[in-house]
Amino acid sequence: MAEILSQKEIDALLSALSTGEISAEEMKQDKKEKKVRVYDFKRPNKFSKEQLRTLNMIHENFARLLTTYLSAHLRTLVQINVFYVEQMSYYEFISSVPNPSIIGITDFNPLKGSGILEINPNIAFAIIDRLLGGPGEFEGKIRGLTEIETTIIEKVIKDILRILKDAWDNLINLNLALVNIETNAQFIQLIAPNETVALITFNGKIGKTEGMLNLCIPHILLEPIINKLSARYWFSDVKKESSGENIQQIAYIMKKSLVPININLGRSTITIRELLEIQKGDVIQLDKKVNEAVDVYIGSRLKFRGHPGILKNKMAVEITDIVEEVENGYE
Repeated sequence: MAEILSQKEIDALLSALSTGEISAEEMKQDKKEKKVRVYDFKRPNKFSKEQLRTLNMIHENFARLLTTYLSAHLRTLVQINVFYVEQMSYYEFISSVPNPSIIGITDFNPLKGSGILEINPNIAFAIIDRLLGGPGEFEGKIRGLTEIETTIIEKVIKDILRILKDAWDNLINLNLALVNIETNAQFIQLIAPNETVALITFNGKIGKTEGMLNLCIPHILLEPIINKLSARYWFSDVKKESSGENIQQIAYIMKKSLVPININLGRSTITIRELLEIQKGDVIQLDKKVNEAVDVYIGSRLKFRGHPGILKNKMAVEITDIVEEVENGYE
C-alpha cells in the first residue's frame, strides 16, 4: 500500500520544491530506488496484523468475563485487562517465564494440540489467600505449591478455562481441559522451539496485588481455523448467532453471579439506653405480627415476601409472593 502523506507533510514538500531545496528529478530518483524491508527467515511472521487484532478482541471479551467472575467469587476488587498480543517463537516464550510459576497445560479439543495458561505466582497466591479467608495479598517469597494449594488452583484454572471457552464460542466450540500443572517452563516441550506462537498477555490486579497472566497458543494449533481469525468473519458470525444461544450464555453467567439477600423481619424504636442495656434473652417487640409476611430484598430492591422458619436446623425463609415492579416505584 502506498504511503499516505499528511497535509502538513504535503505543505512542507511543496514549500521545498518552490524554494529549490529539492528538485523533481531527485524525487523521481528516490522513487525508482527499491525499498528493502528486513525479514528474518528464522522467525517468520505467521500471524497477520488482522489475525492478531481478532485475537485481541476475543480475549478482551474474555478479560471482561474473567473480571466479573473473579470479582463475584473472591468478593474483592479485581481488574483483568489485555496488555498486548504478539507473536514470537516458542523458545522466547519459555525463556521469559519465571521459575517457579503456575503453568497450566491446556488441551484445545477438537483442535489438535495444547496451549499454555501461565499465572504469575503473585496473582495465584493472592487468589489462594482470598479463597482461604485472607485479605487477598501476597508479599512472601515465591515458592512451589503445596498439595492443598494445588487442588485450589486447579479448580480456579478449570473455571478460567470455562470462561475462555465462552469467549471463543463465536468462533469455534472448544472443549478446553486442564491436562497438568507445572512450575518449571523448561520441562514443557509442546512444540519445536522455533515454532511461532501467539502470546496474549493480561495485566491482573487482585486487591493490592498485581501480576501478569499469559496465554500461549501455538500457530500450528490454530492453523485449521486461521482463516476465521478476521474481523470480517468475526462480526458476521456474531450477527448470525442465534438469540437463543446468547440468552443461554447470559442465563448461565447470571446463575453463577452472587447477589446479597436481606430479610427485613420488622422494625422497632428503642432508646440508646435500652440498646446499651440489652441482655441475652431480652425480647424486642417488632411492628410485624408472627404470621405476617416479611420483606425479602435483593440488593437494595424489595423483590419478594415470605415467612421465616427453620430448614435442616438453619434459618430460612419461604417465598410466598413476588413484589410487582410498580409497587417498588419503577417500571
